[in-house]
Amino acid sequence: QVQVVESGGGLVQAGGSLRLSCAVSGRTFSSYTMAWFRQAPGQERDFVSAIAADGGSTYYADSVKGRFTISRDNAKNTVYLQMNSLKPEDTAVYYCAARVVGTFRVRTQSTYNYWGQGTQVTVSS
Repeated sequence: QVQVVESGGGLVQAGGSLRLSCAVSGRTFSSYTMAWFRQAPGQERDFVSAIAADGGSTYYADSVKGRFTISRDNAKNTVYLQMNSLKPEDTAVYYCAARVVGTFRVRTQSTYNYWGQGTQVTVSS
């Protein structure tokens, strides 16, 4: 059974930074496409960023491009989301997701096989 566990959320002031981590159990992490999604109160869960299995390709929502950076360490079975220049509208529960297929439709939630429980990020103004 694959387990996905996020960490690193918290409360930060606008303009600040946070780094989220997502640890994935199992021996096949290096074959997974990984992604981050987020859900703000009263809103649908939206795509934030994704990274290919080999780390060679990255994808970002327009709202976070230039501020967030996704990366992965396949030796540690971990994917990261470095979030800089945070804004109050970044406040949400952030979810990490994994899937066994390639990089087509990376922004589509239903294509992901495994999900974490989420970590809260709150940005105060």
